[in-house]
Amino acid sequence: MTSMSTRDLRLRTNRGGVLSAEAGRWLAPPPPEEELLLDRVRGPALDIGCGPGRHVVALIRRGISAFGIELTPAAARLARQQGAPLMEGSVFDEVPRMGEWRTALLLDGNVGIGGNPVRLLQRVGDLIAPEGRVLVELGAPGCDAERQRVRLEVEDTSGPWFPWTSVAADRIDPPAEKAGFTVHDLWRGADRWFAELGRL
Repeated sequence: MTSMSTRDLRLRTNRGGVLSAEAGRWLAPPPPEEELLLDRVRGPALDIGCGPGRHVVALIRRGISAFGIELTPAAARLARQQGAPLMEGSVFDEVPRMGEWRTALLLDGNVGIGGNPVRLLQRVGDLIAPEGRVLVELGAPGCDAERQRVRLEVEDTSGPWFPWTSVAADRIDPPAEKAGFTVHDLWRGADRWFAELGRL
């Protein structure tokens, strides 16, 4: 997708750590476990926290209408360079086609955007169609939820700090139900965990 290396794209925590595994994926085409997940997508699809836009581009290549949201300007620029249509801003801003999206993507741990998964999922519920689905990536079962602040760094440009937390695969039911969703499916792909949520 791009000639950048993983050294040029980092997800940094406010404690000085770098979540390099996530950043490495963002610059590569979707691996097999993501391609299988994308088989579940019905358009139009909204990719929340799309980063450099790999899922948006992959869906469009499949003939599925897709659109991204990205808070970090440098990452949004990369996504546009790859041909991904997107909105630069927050998912809590006004979003086009509100209530019409048939699939929302919260991959790469993006269910933790804002540090409050219930609030985020409630917002996603406002954005998707009545029959809409949410595809989320989760932490491994048993992992501890840790609320922290992170920012995306692209080359020498830093995005804004924002709250971030993790949700373990065996702990998704309570926040999903509080937000008005139920877990329709939960599966492991490679060493990663995913779920499909639908309305209660």
